[in-house]
Amino acid sequence: MITEKEKSPAKQPADNGTFSPERITNLAIQLSSKMDSAIKDIQKITFQSKILSLNAKVEAARAGEVGAAFSVVATEMGSLSQEISGLVENLEKDASKDFKEIAKINENISTNYKGLRLSDLALTNIDLIDRNLYERSCDVRWWATDSSFVDALSKKTPEVYNLASQRMGIILNAYTVYFDLVLCNPEGMIVANGRSDRYRSVGEDASRSKWFQEAMKCATGDDFGWGVVHRSPLVNNELALIYTTAVRENGDKYGNIIGALGIIFKFSALAQTIVENTPLSKEEKPKSRVCVVDAKGLVLADTHHRNLEDTIDFPNKFTLFEGKKGFIITDYNNTKCCIAHARAPGYETYTTGWHSLIIQTM
Repeated sequence: MITEKEKSPAKQPADNGTFSPERITNLAIQLSSKMDSAIKDIQKITFQSKILSLNAKVEAARAGEVGAAFSVVATEMGSLSQEISGLVENLEKDASKDFKEIAKINENISTNYKGLRLSDLALTNIDLIDRNLYERSCDVRWWATDSSFVDALSKKTPEVYNLASQRMGIILNAYTVYFDLVLCNPEGMIVANGRSDRYRSVGEDASRSKWFQEAMKCATGDDFGWGVVHRSPLVNNELALIYTTAVRENGDKYGNIIGALGIIFKFSALAQTIVENTPLSKEEKPKSRVCVVDAKGLVLADTHHRNLEDTIDFPNKFTLFEGKKGFIITDYNNTKCCIAHARAPGYETYTTGWHSLIIQTM
């Protein structure tokens, strides 16, 4: 396994063909072809020399004593041809051995090149996701101080709940990355939402949900929580990620908790779009699977569209996951694959802790 420890995403390596594995392969093939051609030419000349030497011996024999000196020359020509044949044979064997070694070296170079490039792409994917989701944590903390939400949870009348829903609708019109916003009282009942025409969540009990429980644990208005990626019943079972924080008296970050705000993010619109637009070549895409998984390998976003339905597993998975970035050559689904990995680098004070994978058959 090969790993790298750099935190910031590397730019994609520029490949002008000068030192790429493909370039090395082409040069090796050209050299091998030229060597084969040269050996064949030498063999042809040597064969012709042998024939010439044999004919010279015959003619020298016919000439008797007069041809004796010429017979010596013919014999030497034959010996020289035989010696050249031996040298060519040895050259052919050595060249074959060298080119096999070159092929092995080039295979290693090609594997490293592939692995490093794919792990760079994996890092870019998870870094984009982390940076975008950091903004969601900012949104929920900001909106939790909105006066209409504070009033609704303080006064607890249908009129103020309605005003809170209207305010949520205005926010959603500007921030289209969300399915809905929901406001809960301290008991976990949803009292207002921004898309009541689409989602009938008002009156639902969210007290057992992870996102609500995370909100109620927030020590100050600077804190936030988020649940797991799931198909949320609050938005007709769409794939969602809910960010949350407590709403406090007077909107003060140290005020008493009077309820919770949940913002329901369109997870697929971000993560699925990123994995499906990973810049792979036309030749690579059919043999590649690009995905984002949690710490256990549960698929959250996937070019094979197995979101929340599959868990990625392979030998030494958790060893690979311990590194910030790297790749491994291993068997996956009975096929030899290059599995490139990058762990969420985090952004500011936030990180998902997820892992980005690109699995490509060799």
